[in-house]
Amino acid sequence: MPEEDLVDIKFRLFDGSDIGPFRYSATSTVDMLKQRVVSDWPKGKTIVPKAVNEVKLISSGKILENDKTVGQCKVPFGDASGGVIIMHVVVQPSPAKTKTEKKVDDSPRKIVCSCSIL
Repeated sequence: MPEEDLVDIKFRLFDGSDIGPFRYSATSTVDMLKQRVVSDWPKGKTIVPKAVNEVKLISSGKILENDKTVGQCKVPFGDASGGVIIMHVVVQPSPAKTKTEKKVDDSPRKIVCSCSIL
């Protein structure tokens, strides 16, 4: 594989720490990057993704789609030759897990009045 087809990427976490940089082929998918982020997540963080679908990668202000390749996500005018691309990582737990925290009852309530009129 030619050297110019490889891209250096590091992943910036919520607290400013980084995972990487790692070298990827321009044909690697965003899903592959997310798998790497989850598998290499640092120990001791307060927020930890439990699955790949809880991770969002942001590059140049855009959320990257899983089926896109690294080559499709590169911004040509923003790349410095030989530079490292920084992708921001957002962890967003799936909604099913957050519902277990506290359920709010929004159902209509029946009001019973036991008053008498004289």
